Amino acid sequence: MEKIKVGIVGGTGFTAGELIRILLYHPNVEISFVTSQSLQGEFVSDVHKDLFGETTLKFENLAQPADMIFLCLPHGESKNWLIENEKRIAPETKIIDLGNDFRVDEEWNDKKFIYGLSEFNKEKIAKASYIANPGCFATAIQLGILPILKQEKIEKIQCVGITGSTGAGKALHQSLNFNWRNDNISPYKTFTHQHIAEIKKSISLISETKTEINFIPWRGDFTRGIFVSLMMESNLSQAEIEEIYKYAYKYSKFVFVSASPIDLKQVVNTNKAVVYIEKVGKNLAVHVAIDNLLKGASGQAIQNMNLMFGFNEKAGLNLKPSVF
Repeated sequence: MEKIKVGIVGGTGFTAGELIRILLYHPNVEISFVTSQSLQGEFVSDVHKDLFGETTLKFENLAQPADMIFLCLPHGESKNWLIENEKRIAPETKIIDLGNDFRVDEEWNDKKFIYGLSEFNKEKIAKASYIANPGCFATAIQLGILPILKQEKIEKIQCVGITGSTGAGKALHQSLNFNWRNDNISPYKTFTHQHIAEIKKSISLISETKTEINFIPWRGDFTRGIFVSLMMESNLSQAEIEEIYKYAYKYSKFVFVSASPIDLKQVVNTNKAVVYIEKVGKNLAVHVAIDNLLKGASGQAIQNMNLMFGFNEKAGLNLKPSVF
């Protein structure tokens, strides 16, 4: 099979590094360019040290012709890049934006960005040319609540979640300082996290119930991974709820419902999500673990690309977790 040409715009961050790492060995892909305005001409492996010996790619200033472009720009910059480069992009080029520019406001010019939550939007993704890749916390939370919200009226969901330091990107600030982060946790953006907007939008599309969701995210003292616990009241039995989730993910390539407690090491370095359900009386807890850089970003983006081009959905994503 002839390989598609893929480009990455904004190639210095964590999500871009993970995209490059996986795409270098994707059976259906050839990386045609990786851009950086400040590092033009430098080796990609000088920034992404894990790629030393794996590639001789160099950063370029401008995008080149490609079948697929991944936008890995800071939040709010994708739309500007598209405006500035509109005449350089062929009409048939497909685009996946890993930023938040189109997750809620999906229209741009005559283009519509499809929300790329792979497990719940597969048919639309397969036909789409433009994808808004979900946020990392948004992915984990939605995988945990959408199955039950399709079956039962839930008025309120309480959620706590913890994420690794890579979720904050590479920009230097105190919360990424080793002396501060090590052996430490702290909450941030209590009830105001930006991913709540895209979660509420998804809820509104599947349920007539106006569900209140309160979310407190935490910074964890580890590098990568997200673990969320979603708490709500349900009149269904645990067995009924487990069947709902098993049915929802029956044909999923990456989401698995566990019969025993889960942990982050089951998913780190993979595109998997694991779900665990607990119920005491009316109180229901749904726990979800993902890798924030893969299922929460680059892995899901590649999963969406596979769907868009009709590739095997798991192509490039057969990754083993780092459990020790």
